[in-house]
Amino acid sequence: MKTLTISMLSIFLLIGCSNQATGDNTNSGTNNTNEPQKILTPLTAASDEDFTFTFNNDEPGKIPTGWSQYYTGKGDATDWKVVDMSAEQAGDEGNKVLAQLSEDNPNYHFNVIVHDGFKAKNISLNVRLKGVKGKMDKGGGFVWRFIDADNYYVVRANPLEDNVVLYKVENGKRIDLPLLGKGKTYGVEVEPLGNDWNTLALTVQDNLFTVYLNNKQIFEVRDDTFPESGKVGFWTKADAVTYFDDLKITDIK
Repeated sequence: MKTLTISMLSIFLLIGCSNQATGDNTNSGTNNTNEPQKILTPLTAASDEDFTFTFNNDEPGKIPTGWSQYYTGKGDATDWKVVDMSAEQAGDEGNKVLAQLSEDNPNYHFNVIVHDGFKAKNISLNVRLKGVKGKMDKGGGFVWRFIDADNYYVVRANPLEDNVVLYKVENGKRIDLPLLGKGKTYGVEVEPLGNDWNTLALTVQDNLFTVYLNNKQIFEVRDDTFPESGKVGFWTKADAVTYFDDLKITDIK
């Protein structure tokens, strides 16, 4: 049975409608879009099970259509917007990315944005991400099996620490999970991530989570805290300003 559920009505509207919805900042438990099952732009499908978000059809300065932002922990704001890269980086003309732009949040503050058009249990995710700014934290990663602002899984890559760590956030508390064959190590150290683009990937198969960085498998985790389908999206911490681009989602049967 397919675990990624997208209505045919959504696909017809994707083809026939180019209107964009806008959203404002949300608090830790408020959705910022209406009728999420009817808006999937910008989304391209290579098959019935593969989807890629490029954000190139979204309006700069706004939350992309069909996404909702949340936060966990202290602080009172999060700021996800589409950014036009042509104004920032030569050679990237015409490209747009999804960015978390707030620089004022305290250390125990998690910025989250998820897509409302589907839920998934077993899934593969792949994205390019770039840590732009951050003194307390930098970089970011995926959330999956997102239930609400206080309950989900997350894996993130941090250029300040040059490591990748997988956590569960349960009842608002973030806990790093032990690695298969290594135990509780607080993730793994990686080669310097720098200030440029890196590729983070994840496969989720029942209770097994496999993490890849720049096309190399780096660790596996098993956990049964959140066994059911949930939303997927992106995550940053504290003052991390991070860009995300070319999100590929593949359903795993």
